[in-house]
Amino acid sequence: MESLPKDKKIILFDGVCNLCDSAVQFIIKHDKKDVFRFVALQSELGTKICKYLGISFSKMDSIILYNPGTAYFYKSSAVIEIAKNFGGFWKLLLIFRIVPIFISDKIYDYVAKNRYNWYGKKESCMLPTTELKSKFL
Repeated sequence: MESLPKDKKIILFDGVCNLCDSAVQFIIKHDKKDVFRFVALQSELGTKICKYLGISFSKMDSIILYNPGTAYFYKSSAVIEIAKNFGGFWKLLLIFRIVPIFISDKIYDYVAKNRYNWYGKKESCMLPTTELKSKFL
């Protein structure tokens, strides 16, 4: 884990999920301060990070935000933590902190359970463009 950038927050995502791919593209577009780096859960590094954090495979259907040396978040907590780094209108998403975590995670789980049916699935993880390669670990 020493090779991970200490000054970046790492988002682990389902690399074959079309919804997750769209979310990554959205985050990249709104990451004006260059805060995030991305790793597919299915990758060797994604697996290593999960094992290092002690994250069970039951949580690997979720987006995971890892702040090296500090903490990690998953499901709706990760979404809220990611939104905290966006400016302007997007900070309004923080209002969802008032929703109890068990409720917001139930909604998250419902979407996660149906994401392949609703948005489809890729045969393999996306390959970033030359301009975006530095964003992926």
